[in-house]
Amino acid sequence: MAEAPRFFIFHGRDRFTQQETLADLQTRLGDPSMVSLNTSRFDGQRVELAELFHCCSSLPFLTDRRLVIVEGLIKRLTGAGREKERDQLLDYLPRLPPSTRLVFLEEKTLSSNNRFVKLAADVAVGYAKAFRLPMGAALERWIGSRVEAQGGEIAPRASALLASNVGQDLHLLQQEITKLLTYTNLSRPIEVADVELLSPYSTRADIFDLVDAIGLQRSQTATTLLRRSLEAGDEPLYLLAMIVRQIRLLIQVKEKIEQGHRTDDIGRRIKLHPYVARKLCHQAGNFTLPQLEGILRQLLDTDVAIKTGQIDPAVALDLLVVELSS
Repeated sequence: MAEAPRFFIFHGRDRFTQQETLADLQTRLGDPSMVSLNTSRFDGQRVELAELFHCCSSLPFLTDRRLVIVEGLIKRLTGAGREKERDQLLDYLPRLPPSTRLVFLEEKTLSSNNRFVKLAADVAVGYAKAFRLPMGAALERWIGSRVEAQGGEIAPRASALLASNVGQDLHLLQQEITKLLTYTNLSRPIEVADVELLSPYSTRADIFDLVDAIGLQRSQTATTLLRRSLEAGDEPLYLLAMIVRQIRLLIQVKEKIEQGHRTDDIGRRIKLHPYVARKLCHQAGNFTLPQLEGILRQLLDTDVAIKTGQIDPAVALDLLVVELSS
């Protein structure tokens, strides 16, 4: 019989699924009240290894298992000058007591060459899993599976629209799914009209600000906003897709404005929330229609260059934003 893992490395930007997996692990450890009593949490940026080792080596109280959760420790120990501590932890992990379950939570994806990830793969008591945010078709499948798990159905086009409207915020997506299932009362599939009614377009404020900076030719502001999003963990292709969607909507709005339509009428025709329609109409004033069409062509060319491996995604997006806003 295979030995059960004693230490777990959950890493990657999909914090939603990380937390669900951790909750499942806690459930499998036994009585919730006893698990709670025998659970310790540490901030990996502050905890001393001696304190962590003492906690892990302590016997559980009135139950068989002790759960220890530490956030961000591997990232801290990956830095320069941490070799001694890194080696101490690597030496300790295979010797964890059978009664302890130690979980490392890391908000960024670790390299397959990371020494802790390699150790987890090499020893029977280790387990590592990367939690990557789904995007594109994978995100639509994620939505479908969540709807199905709650006993509902969703039309493919409705799933695609919901993914486009909300993006990769899985917490928010789950809330929207629950809202849509409550609205349909599980009596029929969720349709496009339901998503348009209950989960309108919700581009994040920083995408609006980035496109504003491009239109106003504020190169420094645009690059600062882009780098802030990248440092926060946003995938370059996700950001590119959000900007493409914003520019496409601006083209539609600009065309309606030039045809003489009012803001509230534009919102109804393009099926946008009134607040979003107002913001887009205001933003459209920063561009001419030929400018927007030219920007869209450059965005799509960049998308092809990234997906065919001609350029690094982050570098491509940085160069593009500089060029568009200069």
